[in-house]
Amino acid sequence: MLLPQRPLPLSSSVALPPAMRSRLMPRSPHTELPRRHVKANCGTSRNIPRISETESTVTESSVAVQGCAAPLVQALKSTAAQDVSCFHFPGHNRGKAAPSSLSNLIGAGAFSHDLPELSELDDLFYPTGVILDAQNRAAQLFGSSKTWFLINGSTCGIQAAVMATCSPGDYLVIPRNCHISVISALVLSGAVPKYIVPEYNSRWDVAGGVTPLQVDKALKELQKDGKRIAAVLVTSPTYHGICSDVQGIVDVCHPLRVPVIVDEAHGAHFKFHDSFPSTAIEQGADLAVQSTHKVLSSLTQSSMLHMAGGLVDSDKVSQCLQLLQSSSPSYLLLASLDAARAQLSENTNSFDEPMAMALETKDQLRMIPGISVLDLSSFISDFPVVDPLRITLSASDLHLSGYEADDILSEEHQIVSELVGTQAVTFAINLGTRRQDVQKLVQSAKHLSEKYFSALESRHRKHDYVCNPFDKISMKLTLREAFFTKKRRVCIKDSLGEICGELICPYPPGIPVLIPGEVVTQDSLSYLINVRDQGMTISGAADGELNSIMVCNL
Repeated sequence: MLLPQRPLPLSSSVALPPAMRSRLMPRSPHTELPRRHVKANCGTSRNIPRISETESTVTESSVAVQGCAAPLVQALKSTAAQDVSCFHFPGHNRGKAAPSSLSNLIGAGAFSHDLPELSELDDLFYPTGVILDAQNRAAQLFGSSKTWFLINGSTCGIQAAVMATCSPGDYLVIPRNCHISVISALVLSGAVPKYIVPEYNSRWDVAGGVTPLQVDKALKELQKDGKRIAAVLVTSPTYHGICSDVQGIVDVCHPLRVPVIVDEAHGAHFKFHDSFPSTAIEQGADLAVQSTHKVLSSLTQSSMLHMAGGLVDSDKVSQCLQLLQSSSPSYLLLASLDAARAQLSENTNSFDEPMAMALETKDQLRMIPGISVLDLSSFISDFPVVDPLRITLSASDLHLSGYEADDILSEEHQIVSELVGTQAVTFAINLGTRRQDVQKLVQSAKHLSEKYFSALESRHRKHDYVCNPFDKISMKLTLREAFFTKKRRVCIKDSLGEICGELICPYPPGIPVLIPGEVVTQDSLSYLINVRDQGMTISGAADGELNSIMVCNL
């Protein structure tokens, strides 16, 4: 565990760089929890959460931008406009030596605003100025007691959440269809997974969420075996938009003092329309990680980690984030988070049009012969809702796999999807989606139907329903043990029954099919070979062609 940094004694004989000077200042406070759907008016400093006199205050360097809707953006703009001689990093020196091939592509402004941790720009790990101000405003808008900006994506938020709650040997309850970042977090923390196998629909090749009953059963099994339960982590919504009953899961966990972590990477927009599902924080989660760059409008790789309640030590979360995030954070990414927050604060009706377009598009797609749209009726479990902005369609009734349908839509109609699977294709509606885009999607689906529906009699079905890759899981080693043990390479056909030594993951969606420490089963092999043969990228395997895999050499 990373120990807190001890403040250095200051004297007139010690000269410190601006970034180090800012790090010696006290840490950021918590903010109060606001009501849902109350517009956060960021135009005046009165709306900045109050800070006690014993905790850190916003430094004078940010006073000039407190009245701004996006303080970090304004500070970046003001600093870049300074007429100074620069002897600091990065080497392009505020764009003076920017590679022309890239500056011509993205503009000189991107380089002039690509600045390091100068004192007026604050310090991500010990914020006291404009970053503190921006994070406080984000916490107020998203309804958390504390919010951290992330520049290593939601992956580092998940890793920090797990490391802050789990010690080596502790048990973490997780769904088996969790994101790859959860697996890496288990390796880093030394925690042991207690898997919940989600409901799986083979017709769609889509796994659902987890239920409070499943979580309760897992907790009772661990208690019976005398295991220490550190936390429960759920993915809600999933990549396909399926939401779990987070409130019900919280009601199971909190009486046991077990914190609930929610991978809410695909649900950062839930706060901003009355018809969206409630956010994880609103439902009582202790930590929620959101990819602000997915449906919202920050730059790719920028995310937020939100905290509520008192079960998790916020200082430990901060320590873990400092361990995991770059020590040279991109201020373009940080400013984009501030800008995305300000955009939502200023436009409370931002999602009215995307919501209307999504509902209309789904209704129109359902009317097309041979086209199906994923909804709650595809599952037996009582999941509360599917994200309205996520559209997953299948052309399996046209005897087309997800890959074939996606190829046709892409090559013949210039439709670019978010996610393609063996049976279905997923499309994400967001703030930038235009009405002509969804109209084009519907028309392209109609053309798909017209072309292949009439040919059904002559076409033979080439793709049967796939097997459940998460069935019959058997762990022989913990993730950490398997990760560090010696490996050997074996031919794929000889790997059955061996202990997997690498993380094998079709990407996207980034859900591992085989994890280090698991026994290689026929179902997992069949699934991987199927998606490989259909052209899906296999991530994590040393042999990307999957002719061989690494197994533990015991």
